Amino acid sequence: MQLWRLCKRINHPLDGEGARRWGGRWNHPGIAVVYASGTLSLAVLEFRVHVPDARTAPDDLVAVPVDLPDRCRVTFVSNAELPRDWTACPAPKALADIGTAWARSRDSLVLSVPSAVLPFGPERNYLINPAHPGFSGIAAAKPVPLRLDPRLWGKPNR
Repeated sequence: MQLWRLCKRINHPLDGEGARRWGGRWNHPGIAVVYASGTLSLAVLEFRVHVPDARTAPDDLVAVPVDLPDRCRVTFVSNAELPRDWTACPAPKALADIGTAWARSRDSLVLSVPSAVLPFGPERNYLINPAHPGFSGIAAAKPVPLRLDPRLWGKPNR
């Protein structure tokens, strides 16, 4: 299975350090997880919702294909398992509780979760656990420079 991760070129794409420092929708601060998406297009949308305008978008953004081992165990979270307000922003604490409990359990290498950006589509987001014993089997391909089109922020491309 191939996943996609967007990050600044200077960052290590699989260390989970940003999520560990600041937490996220699916993890509490102090818990390292790597956020990725099942498609590059969803990774771009997920990135876009966190960047207020084109001026604040990093100019050293890269897309990183992440290959999971063939027999990688994935834990699946369905929409039905989530609280009614799970797409809210800020995210309900219950979501970080779910992801944090999963990461601490080390039961599987990957957690598959629905996207709050596209909550009913077939595309999914994935959390990868750097503390899982199978983490060394993950391969990140060479980062590909990615310039986001300014029209993503409603600006004409000139």
